[in-house]
Amino acid sequence: MAAAGERASAADLRSASPVARYVAVITDGNGRWAQARGVPVNDGHSAGADTVKARLRDAAELGIEEFTVYSFSTENWSRPADEVQGLMDMFSARIAGETPELHSEGVRMRFIGRREDVSERLQEQMGWAEEMTQGNSRITMFVAFNYGGRAEIVDAARRFTGTTEAEFRACLYAPEMHDPDLIIRTSGERRLSNYLLWQSAYSELIFREELWPDFTREALEESLAEYAERRRRFGGR
Repeated sequence: MAAAGERASAADLRSASPVARYVAVITDGNGRWAQARGVPVNDGHSAGADTVKARLRDAAELGIEEFTVYSFSTENWSRPADEVQGLMDMFSARIAGETPELHSEGVRMRFIGRREDVSERLQEQMGWAEEMTQGNSRITMFVAFNYGGRAEIVDAARRFTGTTEAEFRACLYAPEMHDPDLIIRTSGERRLSNYLLWQSAYSELIFREELWPDFTREALEESLAEYAERRRRFGGR
């Protein structure tokens, strides 16, 4: 594959590996999982965060190089205030408590989204986690937090002064991120919901019926196996 910031040639694209190295997930269904069990919605988000951590470890073992998760969208601010505050508190606690552990496992952490809209404390914690883990290379976890695909494109357009796609990519939140080979969405919904709109132009899409907290290693392996059976043509034959 082409290096970050470069446009892959047609030959590079046609020879893309059948192994998904760059995987993104829309972690949908935490609220419905909580509702089905009669527990508070933020318990569902906590269970979902546990699943993120477990599947990240599985992804590293399975040879995935980049694992991107949709944690909080720019549209999620419209949810009830107590749910939003609970998500912010949980996110802060998870960064503080889990970053050293993930660092010891060789995980590089990157956060993408509009940081200026979240608390100063969260901004500091995200920067701290990125700085601590920046030298790791086993797997990179991109966390899309206060993220929207359209917002990313608008923000990039404000900075863009060039003429090429490669120059535009350099203005995105994480220019080094590879375009996902595969995007998985759980909970039975079949849409991208404003996720990685620039990067997903040629991503393969897999939609799973499990609610995110129920998404197991087996489900991840099944998704990777389905991806491997597909033939990616990138507009060619």
